[in-house]
Amino acid sequence: MKRYFAPLFLAAATAVVAATPAVAADAYPTARPVTLIVPFPPGGPTDALARRLAEKLREPLKQNVIVENRSGAGGNIGSEYVASAKPDGYTILFGTSGPLAINVSLYKKQNYNPETSFAPIIRIGHLPNILVVNPSVPANNMQELIAYAQKNPDKLSYASSGNGASSHLAGILFNRMAGTKIMHIPYKGTGPALNDLLGGQVSMSFTDILTALPYIKTGKLRAIGLASAQRSDALPELPTLSEQGLKGYDVSVFFGIVAPKDTPADVVNTLNQAFKTALSDPVIEQTLRMQGIVEAQDKTPQGLSTFITTEVPKWRELIQSANVSID
Repeated sequence: MKRYFAPLFLAAATAVVAATPAVAADAYPTARPVTLIVPFPPGGPTDALARRLAEKLREPLKQNVIVENRSGAGGNIGSEYVASAKPDGYTILFGTSGPLAINVSLYKKQNYNPETSFAPIIRIGHLPNILVVNPSVPANNMQELIAYAQKNPDKLSYASSGNGASSHLAGILFNRMAGTKIMHIPYKGTGPALNDLLGGQVSMSFTDILTALPYIKTGKLRAIGLASAQRSDALPELPTLSEQGLKGYDVSVFFGIVAPKDTPADVVNTLNQAFKTALSDPVIEQTLRMQGIVEAQDKTPQGLSTFITTEVPKWRELIQSANVSID
C-alpha cells in the first residue's frame, strides 16, 4: 500500500504548490495592506487628499490602504522609494507635478525617470494655481497688473515656496509671456511665503487655490486670475490669465497615482478601478470641489502616461531657458 500512496501524495502536493502562485496573483490585494506613499510632509493638500482617498479605497479593494509620508528633495525621496519597490501593487505613489514631471529637469541628480520608472495607474485631476496680490498693489485684473509692473519695474516681487517650485516657475512663465521683470523671492515653504505676502513684504504670489481661498474671501488677498486652462468651481466668477490675454498660460499642480514599473497589468487595472470607485463617492466629489481640484476626464492608465510625456518636455524647456537647477 505504501508504494502506491507515496507517488499519489507527492503528485497531489506538487499540484497544490504549482497552483499557489496563480491563486496568490488572483487574490491581489488580500496578502497584506497596500501602502500609499505621499512624498511630502503630513498636513498639506496632497497628504489630506491621499488620506481621504485611502479611506474610500478600502471597500473596492477589500483591503486596508496605509498612507506613509516619505518627504524630502521636492518629492524625490518618496518617489525613488516607490520606483525601487517590488512591482506587486502593494507599494504605490501619490505623485504630483514635481516628482512626475518637473524634478527630472530641475535636479542635477535624480535616481528615477518619471516616464520610464513607473506603471501609471490613474490621473486624479489638477489643483489650479491662482495669482493673488496684496491689497496694497494698485491692480484689480491682469492687464492693470502688467501695466503697473512695466511702469514700475522695481516695485513688485513675487513669493514662491522655494526655488524650482511650481509657484516659482509660474512667475518665470508670467514674466516671459507678459514682458515683465517681477522679482522672485523664494521661501522655505508655502507658509512663510504666505505670511510675508499678507504682511506686504512681497507683492504677489502664484499659490494654490486651496491656500489662497480663505484670504480672498476675507479681503486679505486680491485674486487677479487663475493660472490654469479653465475656471474653477471654487471661484467660478474669476477668469483665467489665459482669458485675460496670456493665451495658453497654464501652471497647475496635477495629481497622479503610479506603481513601480513592471507591475502586472491586472494589478494596475484593479487599482485603477478601485480609484475610480473612490473618486465617484459623493464625499470625495465634494472634497475635490471644496479644494478647487478639477477632476481629470481621462482616468485610464494610458491617459496618465500620455499626460506625463507631454508635461515633462513642457517644464524642461521652461527650466532650461531660465537656467534653474537644484543640486
